Amino acid sequence: MNQSQPSYSTKHSWRTEVTSLPSWLKRPIGKASDLSTVQRIIKQRNIHTICEEGRCPNRGECYANQTATFLLMGQTCTRACAFCQVEKGHAPMTLDPNEPQKVADAVSLLNLRYVVLTSVARDDLNDGGAAWFVQVMTAIRMANPQTKIEVLTPDFWSGKDAVTSQKQRIATVVAAKPACYNHNLETVQRLQAPVRRGAKYDRSLNVLRLVKEIDPTIPTKSGLMLGLGETEAEIIQALQDLRKINCDRLTLGQYMRPSLAHLPVQKYWTPEEFTRLGAIAKNLGFAHVRSAPLVRSSYHAGED
Repeated sequence: MNQSQPSYSTKHSWRTEVTSLPSWLKRPIGKASDLSTVQRIIKQRNIHTICEEGRCPNRGECYANQTATFLLMGQTCTRACAFCQVEKGHAPMTLDPNEPQKVADAVSLLNLRYVVLTSVARDDLNDGGAAWFVQVMTAIRMANPQTKIEVLTPDFWSGKDAVTSQKQRIATVVAAKPACYNHNLETVQRLQAPVRRGAKYDRSLNVLRLVKEIDPTIPTKSGLMLGLGETEAEIIQALQDLRKINCDRLTLGQYMRPSLAHLPVQKYWTPEEFTRLGAIAKNLGFAHVRSAPLVRSSYHAGED
């Protein structure tokens, strides 16, 4: 089939787009029991996972393997990235003071051995939510001392006090000793503006650089979505830029349009192309690489 994005018209339906996905992007949703247990626990506690909010195609598999990615600080993001289906908004949103304990309880009930903590961007908070990450990590460790915690943070850039505050916020999270510190580039340098509104390529690279500067023992990780119009040469340049700042781990996955209101897919990269790019990444020196159409930031994270 043609890998390129078909032209869209007002008659084009979401059902048509979903059913026309390449075969390698279609997979069973997972065992109903694995999904329902997690869904019930997070709904009862009014907490969130990006697995559910982002409708991740791997969530059944991850739940079965005792991993999950919790979305902290609410469902509303102060950024408006054109690829993401998380709700956007700018009004100040009150933090749930019980969220750290609720997440810790969920980790216990689900017997999770590896947890990824991510969040919406909270540019309305004085520290961007850095201290909140630490509070949740502390609560999880008190209840589940054997559980490893990876963080996937925003860039902690408020625009008010620039580089100094960004470093302070990152240092706050790094001091809590996560098992891995992840921050995604999401796409190549040329496409940052249309894809990641409010974020910048160099600023994101700086997040990962600062983590290594503050604590070289903590593994760093980043990821790119493919299919937004990037070239292979641009992908390789992004990988080289990540290696220049000693980024250890990498994920490459296919961008899948959440709705017709989001950026259209420009290309569906084949499994063979992902395999080739993964081999290039390993040759560049990444210690761990996940490269396949359905790979996401937290996919098999605990195995790294």
